[in-house]
Amino acid sequence: MNSRRLGDLLVEAVGLGCMNLSHAYGRPPEEARAEALLHEAVELGMTWFDTAALYGFGANERLVGRVLRPHRDRVVLCSKGGMTGQPIGPGGTLQRVIDGRPESLQRDCEESLRRLGTDVIDLYYLHRWDKRLPIEDSVGALARLVEQGKVRMIGLSEVSGVTLRRAHAVHPIAALQSEYSLWSRDSERGALAACADLGVAFVAFSPLGRGFLAGRVQDPESLDAGDLRRSMPRFQPEAWASNRLILQRLKEVASELGCSLAQLALAWLLNRGHHVLAIPGTTQPPHLRDNWSARCVTLDPDVQVRLEGLMAGIAGERYAAATFAEIDSDRG
Repeated sequence: MNSRRLGDLLVEAVGLGCMNLSHAYGRPPEEARAEALLHEAVELGMTWFDTAALYGFGANERLVGRVLRPHRDRVVLCSKGGMTGQPIGPGGTLQRVIDGRPESLQRDCEESLRRLGTDVIDLYYLHRWDKRLPIEDSVGALARLVEQGKVRMIGLSEVSGVTLRRAHAVHPIAALQSEYSLWSRDSERGALAACADLGVAFVAFSPLGRGFLAGRVQDPESLDAGDLRRSMPRFQPEAWASNRLILQRLKEVASELGCSLAQLALAWLLNRGHHVLAIPGTTQPPHLRDNWSARCVTLDPDVQVRLEGLMAGIAGERYAAATFAEIDSDRG
């Protein structure tokens, strides 16, 4: 068992990010397929699952809650509030809204509890810092959820090391969740070290570079019209022409080591510190099994350095400028 601390819990180093079963990467899988994948994850031995109110505007929490309810005593449920779908305009169309006000977080948590069908959420994150108010106000609201018994632990998502330290002074933060992988390393400028100093778990989302590091994106032009990667700079034609050459070199390393591309990327990530955990997501059972097996792959230090050298030339930012404006990143 490759176990690591997630707050006061011991979990496997690899959990399941459930977002793309309902959200973000084009048309989600049929409900039966999504349910089957979650069942297989439990059978494999996965012990923690990550969802959010935003994903599918509540659909993902309902899916996760329904499937995992019979296993609730042996799984860790993680969800997020403070960024949800809210009705906007006369037609009531749901749009993504960042709202970290205390009364909003109270509402978000209670709605998540209902959708998940549970009395308590094991780890509840502030999905995004609402910069209209101090981080301390939102963290104070999350702390009250702990006092009410609705949440066991609290976390933050996409904040800098400086903001994490401010938040931790208000209430212990169990985990910081941010994008981190071989091609997205902003967190090494502050957040990763802050987590180590404070005893906070660092949960890496998109550890496979939105599928790039697993070789699962052959051509961005073939992605569904609603796939969020179509708006990301690294998947634009000029950047992609350069990045696909790097991918070929990564394939050569994986072939030398006798592992898959996904296992190579996840093994590198899990070597960044014992406080680092990963939540790769997938809709495909073979990919689920492949990601899960990465816990058993070890890399020599020289291979890690070699991989970092290959990735130094990655083209394009991980987000567009408008998205960077919404988050509190360690990006220089």
